[in-house]
Parts: sequence; C-alpha cells; structure tokens
Amino acid sequence: MTEDKTAVRNAATVIALRDRHSSSPSILMGQRGASAAFMPNKFVFPGGAVDPTDATIPLATPLPPVCHNRLAEESPADFQNALAVAAIRELWEETGLILGEPGAWQGEPPEDWRTFAATGHLPSAAGLQFVFRALTPPGRPRRFDARFFLVDADLIQGDLDDFTHATDELSHLQWIPLTEARRFDLPFVTEVALGEVAARVRDPNPPASVPYLRNGAEESLFLRLRGYPQPD
Repeated sequence: MTEDKTAVRNAATVIALRDRHSSSPSILMGQRGASAAFMPNKFVFPGGAVDPTDATIPLATPLPPVCHNRLAEESPADFQNALAVAAIRELWEETGLILGEPGAWQGEPPEDWRTFAATGHLPSAAGLQFVFRALTPPGRPRRFDARFFLVDADLIQGDLDDFTHATDELSHLQWIPLTEARRFDLPFVTEVALGEVAARVRDPNPPASVPYLRNGAEESLFLRLRGYPQPD
C-alpha cells in the first residue's frame, strides 16, 4: 500500500533554551536540507513525526501533570507519553543531545533507541514543558500536527556543544541568541513559536494556556489549550 504523504502525522518538536537567566539566552536550531520535501533550507528546531514504537518506550520520569493534561486535548487517547518519547528521540537523533536520567534499560531497546541506551541513560520527560501546537495547512507536501516542548538546556546531559552523535537530518546545528533568531530563514510556524518562547524566558512555570494554531481547509483558528483537572 502506498503511503499517503499528505495525511496528517503527529509530531513533536524540542525548543532547547540555554543560559535562560543570562542577558543573552539562546536556542538550538539547525538547517534542513535543500532537497527536503518539507521546509527545505529552513532553520528549525529539532523534531519529527511520532513513530509507532514511541508508545512502547517507558519514561524514567513522566511528563509534568499540567502538560500531560493539555496534550490530551483534541488528541488520541493516552497519546501523551508517545509525544514526549518522540520529542526526546528526535532531539537525540538530530542533535546527539541526551534528555534523560542515568539508568539501565530493561531488556533490549528498539533499534531506534539502541545508541541512546548505549549512553547509559533512560529517557525522561520531567523537563518538557508543552508550550505550542500547530497543524500544517492543507496543500503542503507534508502535514504535521506538531507539539512544541520547551526544555531548559541545564537538564540536558553532557556537553551542550557536542553534536558528534547527530544524524545528518539537520546541518549547521548551533545555539542562536534568541534576539538574533529571526534573522535566519525560518518557517512561519517557527516564528510564532519563537514568540511563545520569548514570553516564557523569565518564567519557568507552565503557561496559563497553550496556543494551538489549527489550520483547516476552510479556516485557520488560534485556539487555547487549558487542560482538565486531575481526577481525584
């Protein structure tokens, strides 16, 4: 069966924020290839589609409750952990950076996780903060329903400037001062996400609500995701 490349795929993106409390915080970005079907040549945050195996990967520490709740809105049931796992996996694959805790895996990890597991870490979602969601407009060569997670770079294990374990999906990986990021060739949705990050730099607490840019065939809506109370 031929894959429908225009079908909407769930995705996760990581916005790593470095030197948050300094006068010049920076974010990690890289450039997509010129031959990429989706957003060629654009500078983007690390991220990608959720894989079927992501739902089977245990987390050393789960998502914060408020993020877990908001991710559930207008999403498949019990899908939150898969999104968090996908974010951590994509960060590792595209940058070689580890968001996890020291620990040994129980049993043989899936192929996509073997190099991560070899570092002696388990994936941890404790530092992920859900801050933005965007659905790609119809008519694009690829469509993603992407959840953007902000993470303090202090929670990343190892050398923040060591990208030697990264794949070749993104080139020119670099920490870009937040004030200079808009000088790069960015997709529109990345520019919107940057605005959310700029508003969160000095406040480590979860936002009051999460914006959701939902682009449909007939209209584009800018919604707010607030989550629901935890059950007793």
